[in-house]
Amino acid sequence: MHAFFSRAGCRFPAAGLLLAMTVATVAHADPAGPVTLDRAPFGATPDGRVVERFTLANRHGMRVQVMTYGATITAIDAPDDSGHIADIVLGFPTLEGYTRDSARGGLFFGATVGRVANRIANGAFVLDGRTYHIPRTEGTNALHGGRRGFDKHVWTVENTSIAASSASVTLKLVSPDGDEGFPGTLTTHVTFSLNDGNELSLHYTATTDRPTVVNLTNHSYFNLNGEGSGSIENEVLQVNAETFTPIDAKSLPLGTVAPVAGTPLDFRTPRRIGDRLRDTDPQMMYPHGYDQNWIVNARLSRVPVPAAHLWDPASGRVLDVLTTQPGLQVYTSNSLDGRYAGPSGRAYRQTDAVALETQHYPDSPNHPVFPSITLLPGQTYDETTLYRMGVQPTPRQHH
Repeated sequence: MHAFFSRAGCRFPAAGLLLAMTVATVAHADPAGPVTLDRAPFGATPDGRVVERFTLANRHGMRVQVMTYGATITAIDAPDDSGHIADIVLGFPTLEGYTRDSARGGLFFGATVGRVANRIANGAFVLDGRTYHIPRTEGTNALHGGRRGFDKHVWTVENTSIAASSASVTLKLVSPDGDEGFPGTLTTHVTFSLNDGNELSLHYTATTDRPTVVNLTNHSYFNLNGEGSGSIENEVLQVNAETFTPIDAKSLPLGTVAPVAGTPLDFRTPRRIGDRLRDTDPQMMYPHGYDQNWIVNARLSRVPVPAAHLWDPASGRVLDVLTTQPGLQVYTSNSLDGRYAGPSGRAYRQTDAVALETQHYPDSPNHPVFPSITLLPGQTYDETTLYRMGVQPTPRQHH
């Protein structure tokens, strides 16, 4: 389907393809002036803290909205192959949806997740001979940072920047020693940047005053045909990974690394997400769909490497994910059950989106063979993920 080049044993889309996609998007859009950055209030939390929302927009019709509550992406507007703009991430039209519904449903729509994303077995880990306990929020697992993780705090605005071809906002959160059971005061920054190449960059940094663990990600749920448009089963996914970390019935990694070959997790070549979604492989039945960690950057490259490629034949939109993180959690919104609706006014149901969470492996503190998430004083946690939008038209009837 696409040209490939080989690197580190993986097959990646050729760089020229990525460029062609971006150019195709640009060709369909009307020039609308320079990149812009707007800032406005977005309500207040139940305890009275004011929340702001930033809107980053470029000349090609792409727009990203980020709010200070949870350092959350609330919308990504992008053109399809005929120039039609739609929001391609799930979310809520008001702040209350995030402070109430997202929290109640365990949804994490668009949020920055920490101090440790993904699962920690039994909510416990040992660091320097001492055992730390994190609140168990998913059965016996601690999930996404405990009861009040980074997604449920109002971050402070550290900086905004605007240039001819890019705009950015940097948000800051100081997590005190003992926060949700984690050791050390952790100071975290996330910079969201949008450029004229239809590329959204998320740059994370963090420092600590004593040894701790940290694993940050963004939990956006993507539907390239537009939020509220239904299932993503017909979207075509490629994950640039030869291996993954198998899970048990609690969605915890077994501690092993297994080849994707011969399993429903083999997305080394582009494949429709729905093809094996209902497979009877235990890896699919435990989480009721996809919810595993693929190894996309085993060499820990400090330059973002291609991790995933998503294409929606209905709209022609494509999304490329590049990251410095070693893992990619692919999650087919298995827990959505129609209880919540987004800006479209349509209820969200299972498979209505796919999350592409770049991060370290789940339960890393309890698996010494996994890449370490320990951060020491004097070190800087430094990770970057790029979301690059484009179009790849497909012959079809336009409505």
